[in-house]
Amino acid sequence: MVLSNAEIIRCIKEGYFSITPLKHKDPTTSPFNTSSIDLHLAQEILVPKHDSPVQVDIRKGNIASYLSKNSETHTITEYQPFSLKKGQFILARTEEKVSFPINNDAPCFSARVEGRSSLARCGILVHFTAPTIHAGFEGTITLEIINFGFSDFILAPGLPICQLIIEEVKGSPVDAPNQFKGQCSPEGVVT
Repeated sequence: MVLSNAEIIRCIKEGYFSITPLKHKDPTTSPFNTSSIDLHLAQEILVPKHDSPVQVDIRKGNIASYLSKNSETHTITEYQPFSLKKGQFILARTEEKVSFPINNDAPCFSARVEGRSSLARCGILVHFTAPTIHAGFEGTITLEIINFGFSDFILAPGLPICQLIIEEVKGSPVDAPNQFKGQCSPEGVVT
C-alpha cells in the first residue's frame, strides 16, 4: 500500500523511518505531493570517464571501487552548476539520507525512487533502473541520470531531482545480504 503525504509524516513522527534533512513537516507544502515526497540533488556528482575500459564485468562486485577509479568527482554549487550534455550519463545522490529499518515488532517500510515529470519532459531520465529502496537500507540514494533531451540541462544542488514513493511491507522481512550493503561509495557514503 502506497503511503499518503499525511501517513508519511505520521510514520516519520512515530519513528518507523526517517528522511533527513526534511525541510517541512506540513504535508500540504513542498516537498510533499499527495503520495510522495520530493528529494533533492546533492553537491557531488560522478562523471564516468570516456576512456575507461570498454567492458564492465559486475560479476566480481565492488562497483563503488570501479566507479571511483573510472570516474571524476565534481562538486557543484548554485554559482557553478553542472551542464549535463546531450547523451551524457552521470551518477549523483540525494541531499536527503533515508533510513528504513527492519522493525520486527512494528510496521516496516520500503520505497521506490521515481523521476519527476518536469525533468522527464526535458528528456532527463532519473533513476531509470533499480528503483527499489529495500527495507533495511540507510543512506543517501544514488541516482543514475542521463540526458536524452535535445539540449544541455543545468544541474544545481538542491534541485528537486526525484520523488520517493513509500510503501508498507507486509510481514517482517529477514535481513538479506547484497553486493552493495556495507560498500562505501567514492564519497565515503555507505550504499
